[in-house]
Amino acid sequence: MYKIYINKTLITLKDTLPQRPPKTGELIARYAGKVKHLHNFVDLAEKGGKYTRITLYHEDYEKLRKDFKGLFTIIEAGGGLVTNEFNEILFIFRRGHWDLPKGKLEKYETKKDAALREVEEETGIRNLVLGKKICITNHVYKNKSGKRHIKKSYWYHMTAPKMDLIPQIEEDITEAKWMTMESFNSRERLVYSSIIKVLDKYVRKVSKAAVKAPLLSEMMNKPGE
Repeated sequence: MYKIYINKTLITLKDTLPQRPPKTGELIARYAGKVKHLHNFVDLAEKGGKYTRITLYHEDYEKLRKDFKGLFTIIEAGGGLVTNEFNEILFIFRRGHWDLPKGKLEKYETKKDAALREVEEETGIRNLVLGKKICITNHVYKNKSGKRHIKKSYWYHMTAPKMDLIPQIEEDITEAKWMTMESFNSRERLVYSSIIKVLDKYVRKVSKAAVKAPLLSEMMNKPGE
């Protein structure tokens, strides 16, 4: 099974028809084997509004996955969910959405090194300590020329002492802020579905009982996985 976010729509690739009725806002369809049909589903997800989930299946799963990924250039990135001694999380505000710091791997750079570097560059934070890997997310974006890319992001938990933050303005980051999960959940915020997945995975896998807050995917009624 392969999952990827296109804007606010979660696309899932499977080898069999799900043995359940479609969920609210979900489209389930069999891949007919023609790549142009995949373009139609990607366009549908990019337009948004009608479906929050699109599930595609085909008996030859490897063909489905290969054909789908062939529509995109794949870019690898590293990112971090940073917490401090007050159990606050480091969030950034970029291009109208609350986000977590991340960025592309440089040549010969490891995923962990890229994650640490990007967090430092985008927020001005220091004294980071790398922790466990949280998860991997895949999401689609268009570059300035309109070409579609898949950004495959490797997310790590990090810790650092609370300090003043310096948002990287040249990367369109206008704010960097420490917030608890309770504070973050206390008001409606624009958040990418892939970031909701990272936060949910952190609550489930890493923080365990440390963060006593509802999962964002449940609270916001969005597909967190």
